[in-house]
Amino acid sequence: MQNVLNTLRVLEELATRQPVGVAELARAMDLPKSTVQRALGTLRTAGWIRQTGTPPTRWTLTTKALLVGRQATGELGLRDVAVPVMEELRRATDETVHLAVPEGERVVLVERLETTQPVRIVLPLGQHLSGHASANGKAILAARTPEAVERYVADGLTRFTEATIDDPEALRAELRAIRARGYALNEGEWRADVAAVAAAILGPDGTPAASMSINLPAGRCDRKRLEELGVHVRAAAREISTALGYEEPRTA
Repeated sequence: MQNVLNTLRVLEELATRQPVGVAELARAMDLPKSTVQRALGTLRTAGWIRQTGTPPTRWTLTTKALLVGRQATGELGLRDVAVPVMEELRRATDETVHLAVPEGERVVLVERLETTQPVRIVLPLGQHLSGHASANGKAILAARTPEAVERYVADGLTRFTEATIDDPEALRAELRAIRARGYALNEGEWRADVAAVAAAILGPDGTPAASMSINLPAGRCDRKRLEELGVHVRAAAREISTALGYEEPRTA
């Protein structure tokens, strides 16, 4: 049983540090290198990980891990609908487009289509995103119930940069603004070098099934550019929401 637990722990740690070598994993987990090496051998045989192919030997996840994650969340159907729309959005803006899904109180990046521009933002698939300091996180949080928002706020608002909104009332005001305009902005709130806009993708019951974002280096945009991109991402998210079965409330 302990060997199984160690192998699963190694898989989880590798996912957050990839690409990573045996020695780094052993130090991070406070395990003997021999234990980590056995776990890596098991994971490689099972098809969960692979070597990067360049020395020194480092390990990374295969697509098997992502596939299982998608099956666990029902995200395969979402991806089938979302990726063609993401491709259209990438062509229209020539910026990197991300798809993220809620996982409990967390938000996880599950798909990425990259810009052709040489300077770009690359976040690893499986990356956990801040719920209050990333555009994807704020878009999803704004689409949740007031009770869910208060639970999130009660856990504390970590400050990542000077621009992070870490005051509860300021965050509530920001979420109201997101609901009004239909997209969230991130102007260096999670990482100082990253700017983004995102909109929530709603399921048939109106709850957030995912969010879609456009991410770009902060030095390549200003507020006007972000707002222009926001219009694009809002329309794309609405298209996916409709395809998933969401119907917008009728206005009197």
